Order: sequence, then C-alpha cells, then structure tokens
Amino acid sequence: GHPAAFVAAAFGGMAAPMFVTISGWGMYRSSIRRFEEGHAASEWFGWILPRVALLSSCQFLVNLLLNVERGGRFEWHTPGVLTLLAISAIIAPILVRLSFANRAALTIAFGAVPLFMGSHSGEELAWFERVDSNGAREWLQRLFLNGTYPAFPWLFFVFLGSILHDLRDASGTRKNLIGIGLSFSTLTIVYAIIEERDWALTSGDAVLTFFPASFPFLLVSGCLVMLVMMLLEGEENSGGDPALGDKLSFLEPAGRLSLTIYVAHFAVLGAAAIMLDGARLAVFPAFAVTLGHTFVWIPIASIIEKKAPRITLENLLKSMDQSGR
Repeated sequence: GHPAAFVAAAFGGMAAPMFVTISGWGMYRSSIRRFEEGHAASEWFGWILPRVALLSSCQFLVNLLLNVERGGRFEWHTPGVLTLLAISAIIAPILVRLSFANRAALTIAFGAVPLFMGSHSGEELAWFERVDSNGAREWLQRLFLNGTYPAFPWLFFVFLGSILHDLRDASGTRKNLIGIGLSFSTLTIVYAIIEERDWALTSGDAVLTFFPASFPFLLVSGCLVMLVMMLLEGEENSGGDPALGDKLSFLEPAGRLSLTIYVAHFAVLGAAAIMLDGARLAVFPAFAVTLGHTFVWIPIASIIEKKAPRITLENLLKSMDQSGR
C-alpha cells in the first residue's frame, strides 16, 4: 500500500492499545485505593455500576453516531472498546486482589489466546459481519470472542496496564521487557520478509492483524506501548522530571478528557460519513484529514477544561460517583 496509508494505519493501530492500557492502569490505580480503604461490597458496586452504565451507554451512542444506515461503520448494538472497558471495571475488584505473579501470568495467557482460538476468533468474518449479530448468543460472541475489541484477547492490555503500574519504579525490569519485545518485533519483520507476507494489515493474511488481533500484534503493540510510556515519563516516577520537561504539558487536558474526546470525535466522523455519502477520500487527503482530526482535539480539550469542564463525560462520571456515596 501507499506509505501515507501505512503511517495512518499504524497511527490508528497504536491508539487503541495505548488507550486500553492507560485505562487499565488508571482503573487498577483507583481499585488499589478503594481496596486499601477497605470498601465493602456495596461500595464497590456503587463504584462499578456508574462506570459500566456510562461506558456502555457511550458505546451505543458511538454506534448511533457512526451507524451503517448513515454511511458509518457500526450497528447500533456493536460491542466495542468501551464495552471492553466496562468489563475491566467489572473485574477490577478481582484484579486488585491478584498477586503480581498471577496478573503477570494472566497477561501472558491473554496474549497467547489468539494461538488457541482457531475459528472462534472470526478470521473469516467480513467487517460488517464482525459488527453485527443475530440474537443474544452472537452478541456475546462479539463481546467476548470475535467482535472488534473482544475481551479475549484484548484484556491483555488491561492486565498490562496493571503490570506497568506496579513496575513504575522498576525501570530496569521495564527496559528488559521492552528489549525482549523489540527483539520479537524484529523477528516478525524478518519472518514476513522470508515468507514474502505482509507484515501488518488491518485484517487478512499478514503477520500482524488488528481484526482479529493476532498474537504478534498483541506483543508488538504491547512493546510499543511500554516504550512510548517510558520515553514520555522520563524520571517522573523517581521524583524527577518528565522526559521533555513541561513541553508536553499541553497534552494533559486531552488525556484527562479522553472519554469525552473519544465519543465526540465519532460525532464528527458520523457527520463526515453523511456528507460523503459512501464516497472515499484519496490517500493523501485521507491522511491529512486523519492527522488533522487527531491533533485538533488537543486545543479543544484545553478550551473545554478551562471554559466548560462540567459538560464532559468525566465530570458526569464524577457526579455519579458522588451521588452513589
């Protein structure tokens, strides 16, 4: 394919693993605080329920904003990355009670899931089959096995987030893991060259595939997530400064409003789908639009946080937390 298309696809392909890993990191950190405070079952329920309700509602809203009936990509009931995060909220009380060794073992197990799923991963499914389901049984299959972001294996990134949280002061261990990951990534490229196969495709016959997530994709993207997080944090965890000092502080509002941005950007994409009416942009215009649509949310997030913080989904969740106490 065209280099610009490859860059855009790679950029998009890393966004979801990073989003889920950081969400897993944050969910685990919040769970630790509640566990240490000795929360009762009712208090855990009061923390979990608002998150599951909001994340699931936002998932259905995203599906409606970019619905197939208006030139979009989803059915109204399609499970996605937000229902994956809802599942991670449900298992948070269990996650926080597991030892580091058990969570590390489960991270490896979820990463290896694609090796054993066979036809259950839905390799033969076309896109519009993957986002559709007939009845509750197929919907649960899309949620857990063969949808866009099924729990098996995408919980790999949630567990990875918890592992990185516990290793935040163990830079040597993380560097070793990154070194192993980069070595494996190099081997996948060499293998693709020798076998004359595509190295990475969204779906199809390639070493790395996103739909469904292949074993090499999980390991390579997990390694890159660890690498990016380590490069950005610098010496912050040991009391020092981030890698680039305050030069990246302008990104912080976008990080804090990630859920709001995620939902809002689908509203823009949905409007664009209606205007294009099924037409597709050429490679360079599509590449420019992808980058522009990504970076424009950085100043927008800063403005919203300063001028209208109450209209965000994050503030709504905070209000739901407070009302549930």
